[in-house]
Amino acid sequence: MQEMISRVKEVLGEGRQLPFSAYRSLKEQRILNAPIVKPLLIFVLAGVKKLGRDDEIVCPTGSFLFLSNTPTIDMRNMPGDEYFAVLIEFEFGDFDQFKSTRNNEGGYFQGAIDEVLAKTLQQYVEWSVFAPRELWSFRRQELLRLLYLSGYEAVGSIVGHPSLSHQLHEIISEDIADSWSVERLAQKLAISESTLRRKLQTEGTSIKSVVNRTKLGHGLSLVQTTMEPIGRIAEQCGYHSQSRFTNKFKQLFGITPTELRKTRICD
Repeated sequence: MQEMISRVKEVLGEGRQLPFSAYRSLKEQRILNAPIVKPLLIFVLAGVKKLGRDDEIVCPTGSFLFLSNTPTIDMRNMPGDEYFAVLIEFEFGDFDQFKSTRNNEGGYFQGAIDEVLAKTLQQYVEWSVFAPRELWSFRRQELLRLLYLSGYEAVGSIVGHPSLSHQLHEIISEDIADSWSVERLAQKLAISESTLRRKLQTEGTSIKSVVNRTKLGHGLSLVQTTMEPIGRIAEQCGYHSQSRFTNKFKQLFGITPTELRKTRICD
């Protein structure tokens, strides 16, 4: 796995926009309510990932974990010398090849990174350096098909249709730093404000909650994958005050951005 880690780091060093991300830590990270907005495939290349309030899901080095689009989940990233994982986020349309089996029965499945999957991941990473964005979906779909043909048939039923919350997340993400009112979001969806509120209530959430989780989820990703100043990240997420961003971040994830950033840095 060390060779793979080195190759991923080389590709990340190119500074390009990529169809995957990598999370690394040198100290244990504990993150509460981590949002999983879209189906997410995690390859653990070093360390151990544990998920759930009681660490009921354990994903050691050399294994993968495929998470459905669940609202939130608690997680711990536990390094040996380091924790290193490659994450690939899928679009809902990537699963259209499994229309006959899509029923969202399972919240996750996991397995070992065998030789074929490891080689495919390496090719995916290396291909990302030169591939145009228009081709990303085809390679993601190939990866799903490989998992299916490798015996992980749960990939065909792990995701359902996007909820209204997911649709709002997509809209807000188009302009993450902007202010999003109920009126503006309702106009985007071509429904009334009362209908929007009522439908979100049936999903157990609210406009304010969806907006905050979208903005803070973006902030979490930036803290984990970049070394940009926290104040700059707060601005990119639409917070004019770094202290307000920090307070909201701590309330949701149980850790401040600065504390989380320190887990990625040597003493």
